[in-house]
Amino acid sequence: MKYLYYIYQLLIALPLALIATLSIVPAIIVGCAIGNGHFWGYYPAHIWARIILWLLLIPVKVEGRENLDKKESYVFVANHQGAFDIFLIYGYLNRNFKWMMKHQLRQIPLIGYACEKSHQIFVDKRGPKKIKATYDKARETLKGGTSVTVFPEGSRSFTGHMGEFKRGAFALADELQLPVVPLTINGSFNIMPRMRDMKFVRWHRLSLTIHQPIYPVGQGSENVEATKNQAYDSVMSALVPEYQGFVENPDQ
Repeated sequence: MKYLYYIYQLLIALPLALIATLSIVPAIIVGCAIGNGHFWGYYPAHIWARIILWLLLIPVKVEGRENLDKKESYVFVANHQGAFDIFLIYGYLNRNFKWMMKHQLRQIPLIGYACEKSHQIFVDKRGPKKIKATYDKARETLKGGTSVTVFPEGSRSFTGHMGEFKRGAFALADELQLPVVPLTINGSFNIMPRMRDMKFVRWHRLSLTIHQPIYPVGQGSENVEATKNQAYDSVMSALVPEYQGFVENPDQ
């Protein structure tokens, strides 16, 4: 069965996924250039992510959507198991948001340009001025009523376990006094861990758990640390037993 799935990927899923990608990316670029970047920067990618998972026959389970208020802006923070985290969150969170992503992703042909035109937030730590520009753009996005999604570990796991959460996303939420929503991803590491990039996909179920929002109870370093710890514990609580527990990520 595994090899039949590989043949299906090669002959059917991959060509159709490539067509979908080459159709969606120009739509995002053109749409953002001539219309509403808030709309074009999210909905085409939302549909694209669902198409990719549908083509790969990957079932998805989502729990906790009832925890979100449609009128609220959030800082979403998720564990980063693998490349399929992107498809899962884009396709199934069902919230218009902007990514906070590594500035190196801007260099990916077409996709990086589409991310820039759709106003995704590139995190650039190459000096104080660039760090300030990153957070200025994030503040502007959140004040405009859009949510942001962050992988506070900063990089994908090598083991499926969680590494440390960095403070940046929580400091931003603290400054703007916005709620943080922890997201737990399961299954992405099993489908394609970073050690298997650009190789065949392994079939596995995906799940997304949307936890209760964590509202600020003050402002300052104590609130940042308390929110970070609570978010970490929430994400960890919904991980499958196989990936429970902290494992240091050497790439952090």
